[in-house]
Amino acid sequence: METQLIAKPETVLKRTLSVVHTPPAQTGFLGPDHTARAVIQTDFSQSDPFILLMDDVLDKKSDEPVGGPHPHAGFETVSLLLEGEIGDSAHQMQAGDFQIMTAGSGIVHSETTEKKAKMRLLQMWLNLPKKDRWTSPRVQDLPLAHVPTVSREGLTIRLYSGSLAGITSPIQNYVPLIVADIHLQPGISTTQQLPGAYNAFLYVLEGSVAIGDDQAVLQLNQVGWLNRFAGNATSDLHLTAGESGGRVVLYAALPQNDPIVSHGPFIADTAEEIRELYRVFRHGKMNHVSTLPEAQRLLY
Repeated sequence: METQLIAKPETVLKRTLSVVHTPPAQTGFLGPDHTARAVIQTDFSQSDPFILLMDDVLDKKSDEPVGGPHPHAGFETVSLLLEGEIGDSAHQMQAGDFQIMTAGSGIVHSETTEKKAKMRLLQMWLNLPKKDRWTSPRVQDLPLAHVPTVSREGLTIRLYSGSLAGITSPIQNYVPLIVADIHLQPGISTTQQLPGAYNAFLYVLEGSVAIGDDQAVLQLNQVGWLNRFAGNATSDLHLTAGESGGRVVLYAALPQNDPIVSHGPFIADTAEEIRELYRVFRHGKMNHVSTLPEAQRLLY
């Protein structure tokens, strides 16, 4: 994907669609009850700081537990649960809940579903700035009841991270990050301001939306990457819902411009660091998230 970089400080900077992907639904690693879409379909050099985003749908028809503990290090997981519940007896997420887990120097966590269930989860891997790569692990939970929300005629915006629409999320970020669930009734329009330098994309959960002055349309399950701008100016994102309305998740964040090495559940700056992370994990020296001290578990 060739991201457009435009600097026109004397005019209103307007976001438009740059690239559109339609990620296919594929059988996930949990078997036939699991459908997964790889939402990010571009190289990290273009998606920076977004490493990957999976749209996981589980329609579990047995009581046999699936999932379990696994390690991460060197990045953050950004999880938005759209439907159902996920987790274990120590911690569960419900529909509409949001979590950022800073894996940092290394952590083990569990994503377990122990009974018949339907679940849909958007989980992103977000790069950490190089200076914060090995920071102490931390978990931040923002339950649906406490998500900052704007509601007016035909428009609802739930803001999970960052600032948008005159509201601000309590979530603390290493990388400046906006995550918003935007729901528009049929024919309703909205214009929202984003920092022009942020890399941004929209993922359509319901209906369709038209974007920008040219009204380029994104359909259900499509991903639309937006143009971006050089400098510190603010840009306008104009959305209009289609005939059946539209619901999109907006992700926007400041690129860090640092290359990464990715292998398995780990992100690092060098291959040697990846090897060391595997050694640490194999020797049982990565703690489980449930053992984090209270100061590193933030509930808003």
